Amino acid sequence: MVALLFVCAGPASAAGTVLIYGDSLSAAYGLAQKEGWVTLLEERLRQGKFDYSVANASISGETSAGGAARIAESLSRTRPAVVVVTLGSNDGLRGLAVPQMKANLARIVK
Repeated sequence: MVALLFVCAGPASAAGTVLIYGDSLSAAYGLAQKEGWVTLLEERLRQGKFDYSVANASISGETSAGGAARIAESLSRTRPAVVVVTLGSNDGLRGLAVPQMKANLARIVK
């Protein structure tokens, strides 16, 4: 299971940073960095002349609990206009109860 949340922290028309906050799927584990979806997103934004940069704060093996523990620092460091949360796969692999994962993701969104 992967939880994918799009949280806009500012107006969509404003230039800014898109923070990608996920696990190995977003960290391009096993791929050349240029082949990962986050790099491809950044290229698409540039091609479309959208004035956004992309910051990838994804960590291979990350869980929703780990993400909840480090979200404040990531937000402080990147000050994003948009946050894309892609966590949950590792929780599922480890058998974390769905209510606990939901609680962790709610902490990230808050």
